[in-house]
Amino acid sequence: MRVAFNKPTFLGNEPDYVSSAARAGNVSGGGDFTARCQQLLQRQLGSARVFLTTSCTSALELAALLISLAPGDEVIVPSFSFVSSANAFALRGARPVFADSRPDTLNMDEAKLEPLITRRTKAIVAMHYAGIACEMDSINEIAERHGVPVIEDNAHGLFATYKGRQLGSLGCMGTQSFHGTKNFTCGEGGALLINDASYIPKAELAWEKGTDRLRFMRGQVEKYTWVSLGSSFLLSDLLAAYLFAQLERREEITRQRQATWNYYYDNLEQWANESQIRLPIIPNHCSNPYHLFYLVLPDAEQRTRLMQHLAAHEIESAFHYVPLHTSPMGKRFGGRQGTCPVVEEMSERLLRLPFYTGLTEHELARVVAVLHEFEPVTS
Repeated sequence: MRVAFNKPTFLGNEPDYVSSAARAGNVSGGGDFTARCQQLLQRQLGSARVFLTTSCTSALELAALLISLAPGDEVIVPSFSFVSSANAFALRGARPVFADSRPDTLNMDEAKLEPLITRRTKAIVAMHYAGIACEMDSINEIAERHGVPVIEDNAHGLFATYKGRQLGSLGCMGTQSFHGTKNFTCGEGGALLINDASYIPKAELAWEKGTDRLRFMRGQVEKYTWVSLGSSFLLSDLLAAYLFAQLERREEITRQRQATWNYYYDNLEQWANESQIRLPIIPNHCSNPYHLFYLVLPDAEQRTRLMQHLAAHEIESAFHYVPLHTSPMGKRFGGRQGTCPVVEEMSERLLRLPFYTGLTEHELARVVAVLHEFEPVTS
């Protein structure tokens, strides 16, 4: 029996809500389920406004529009991240400047951040890897000292916290993902969280394709027209209906994923210590959204051996990001090239295990048993 690496969450109410949206004629963006999702997220996260988007990528692209980038500007982004963290800003003419990671959480290393800032720096993008928070107090303090906005890429960390505060609410803006691989999904979807209310008027225009349609809908203008740069960022209400079915059962989803994460940790801790393999590190002041579970192998060769061992037993596994600063486009569009030795090392050693809502205890037991059969070459 094959153990899949990932399966999208399905709880049961999704078809009913999608059917309800279709019967009501709410198939395009901005319908009733869009409003319900936005209100739920706004209430739970404490953001000033939430805008559902077609993806986390489009949310980042919307954020890039709001900070008015120009050619020659620079945006500091983590090298250990998905391409969208850099691509969204490169599309607006900015040059990504790549930051190295901490060796523990694999997040942006705040101790190496300030030397990357220049007069051309227009934003810092903090991506919370595996949903474990970056050191946001330090990052925000550095950013404030230099007058630079912080944008959180919180694709992994919805409903996780940093020192009791919700991720996505700690920068001037935050972005979320509802891709099929995420804890809460509608297949393809995202959200932009506005925490600095001064961005709301411009966000409304850009979200509505550069028009003042929302002002028209509120009766503030007699007709709407093109008044700003924007794009088609709105999520279909059919997808919002699917998403709402998941968000309203967020506690149940989190409990299931917590049980999976804890099973891995409890049953692998001794084996990992004996094999010189590292498990995820969760600082005490960060809560865990249970987005993924990874191992850090002693070296790249042993990671390859372990992936082959798992595959031979029909268990899917995966590595994660190739460092952005070493990619062809990273080299082409990147700004001042700093060194990112931690990213380069960890990228070659990290291995992700099967992880999704609904992974059964029988499947988990199989994965753990096969891992225990692996014989690493220890020094």
